[in-house]
Amino acid sequence: MKTDIQIAQEAVLSPVAEIAGKLQISPEELELYGPYKAKISDKYMERISHNPEGKLILVTAINPTPAGEGKTTTSVGLGQAFGKMGKKAVIALREPSLGPCFGIKGGAAGGGYAQVVPMEDLNLHFTGDFHAITSANNLLAAILDNHIQQGNELGIDTRSVVWKRCLDMNDRVLRNVVVGLGNKMDGTVREDHFVITVASEIMAVLCLALDMQDLKQRLGRMVVAYNYQGEPVTARDLQAVGAMAALLKDAMKPNLVQTLEHTPALVHGGPFANIAHGCNSVRATKAALGMADYVVTEAGFGADLGAEKFFDIKCRAAGLKPDVAVLVATVRALKYNGGVPKAELGNENLKALEGGIANLEKHMENLLKYGVPVVVTLNAFVTDTEAETAYVKQFCQSRGCEFALSRVWELGGEGGRELAEKILETLEKKESHFHLLYEDERSLKEKIETIAGEIYGASGVNYTSAAQKQLEKLEGLGFGNLPICMAKTQYSLSDDPALLGRPENFSINVREAYVSAGAGFVVVLTGEVMTMPGLPKKPAAFSIDVDGSGMITGLF
Repeated sequence: MKTDIQIAQEAVLSPVAEIAGKLQISPEELELYGPYKAKISDKYMERISHNPEGKLILVTAINPTPAGEGKTTTSVGLGQAFGKMGKKAVIALREPSLGPCFGIKGGAAGGGYAQVVPMEDLNLHFTGDFHAITSANNLLAAILDNHIQQGNELGIDTRSVVWKRCLDMNDRVLRNVVVGLGNKMDGTVREDHFVITVASEIMAVLCLALDMQDLKQRLGRMVVAYNYQGEPVTARDLQAVGAMAALLKDAMKPNLVQTLEHTPALVHGGPFANIAHGCNSVRATKAALGMADYVVTEAGFGADLGAEKFFDIKCRAAGLKPDVAVLVATVRALKYNGGVPKAELGNENLKALEGGIANLEKHMENLLKYGVPVVVTLNAFVTDTEAETAYVKQFCQSRGCEFALSRVWELGGEGGRELAEKILETLEKKESHFHLLYEDERSLKEKIETIAGEIYGASGVNYTSAAQKQLEKLEGLGFGNLPICMAKTQYSLSDDPALLGRPENFSINVREAYVSAGAGFVVVLTGEVMTMPGLPKKPAAFSIDVDGSGMITGLF
């Protein structure tokens, strides 16, 4: 059986100018990064800004397991299926982070015969967007520490610096560091921290900004520290906005690539969903809606994180109204949630499936709370039995959700035809009545408890004394009207990754809260979630190599 990278490297790609031509993008409106990658110019973005919008299809999933769910694979295959059916479709996805690529999760370009290509470029440096974001973030950190060194005119309390440096790599030893060691000219000694680039506020800002003016306003609002009076100090106060915007100028432009079947794909931005808001850029999504009749996008990890944040943060900020949600599951993952070890997932086990399907049920209920029609799709594996597939189908249909089988990993777009047809049927007969989960006016704790109770199924929320004080301070500073961005383990509906299925009688434990004023949300850290991941004992990096001809191997 061929690996994903072998399939991708054997593909015959079309020049990106030909892909652009399908969307009526002229050569003058493209900024080429070699023959198969391009950025879309601001000129084209402005030209299509008043076009009628296509249908917005969100792809989300159950909680991820070691068995894999194939959310991105489904998204790509669905876009390819629309293409095979003669529909004008565009896929809008996030860019992969180097952390997971070299860590444990792997890349994010799909799989099998449902991939975005060029696969190696996409998973590695791509068009340099993450480098620009990392540079802008660390420029602000350098300006901040230089301001303190050069007399500290703003009276910054070095014990209250909240801006962190970043790096797009899993590097646990950088979570907590000390900077400024050495002599007097080497700066003020203080504790500092790193986050992974995809968890940084600038990543979130870039993904939520509508244009350059909005980007600069958001950058200016970012809180970097507090002064001795407890008042926020912003990037605008440090006069850093213009230089950061200059670094981000090209990164603001969506990237155009293609799938294995030459479906156009906009791949832009990449915030993590277990820490940040987990969605591709608003600019790319809005551009796609002006380009095509059907836009397939996704939100990271399970629907309790990605979909909730897509709805309550991204749609709230950008005025988006999704038309249908696709919920991806696998028989293997459902059996894993039912207590079956990974090594035994290939065996038929209806009892375990019956137990684990409660996880799927909770995500179905959650999506329906937003007033959006739901289609459940099983990403098929060869080990699935007819009895298992039939059980899941009947379960979904009896609860008001449509069902379709997906074989896109094996068959590409043809394997997604059943799902595409079910979505078209759903769009025809069910109108979306999308609404948000909570109102802006509610307090921060009310919003947290609404998400914990309604989405996770928690019986309550516990706050550390530090988190309690932080939330009270943020309310007092005028940030109480912002939405909540929950940072939580992706592996469970709870904040304990060991609680699988549909846990009951548990509490969410809030340990910290801080404002991302530029992004426009309050981040709430729960459980033991980390903003800088670490590498496993045997990281994926051990298997990645390049030969004398420049051929890369081992990526997945």
